[in-house]
Amino acid sequence: MNNDLEKELENKDIRPTAMRILVLQALMKHEYAMSLNDLEMEFENVDKSTLFRTLKTFEDKKLIHCINDGNGSVKYAICKATCLVEHIDKHVHFLCLKCNHTYCLTDFEIPSINLPVDFTFESANVIVNGVCANCK
Repeated sequence: MNNDLEKELENKDIRPTAMRILVLQALMKHEYAMSLNDLEMEFENVDKSTLFRTLKTFEDKKLIHCINDGNGSVKYAICKATCLVEHIDKHVHFLCLKCNHTYCLTDFEIPSINLPVDFTFESANVIVNGVCANCK
C-alpha cells in the first residue's frame, strides 16, 4: 500500500517522506474530514509544525481541501481527481451534530448563485447540519 501512496504523492509533485505517507494514509482511512488535532491524535510524538506544513503542502498541491464547518477548527479532506483542473471546493459538507465529524457530500454540488454584476465570486461554503448514518 505504501507504494500506492508514494505514487499518489509523486503524481502531485510531492516528495514522499515517511510523515507525508502517514498523514495521507490517515486522511484516506477515514470517511470524514480531519482537523489538525484529529491527526495529532493519530500519531504518537508528532511535531505539530511538521504536521501543519505537511497539510499545507498537500493543500498547495491540490491533494486535500480545507473545510471550515463552523466548529472552530479547520478540517482537511482528500480532493477528488477533478481538483487538479480547478481547485475550488464545489460540493456540500455535512456536519454531524452528535459525533462532530464533517463529511464531503461530493454528489451534491453547491448551487450557482447569481450575483450582482459588480460582485466577483471567489468561494462558497455550504454546511448541512444533522445526524450522520453512523450516529442515527
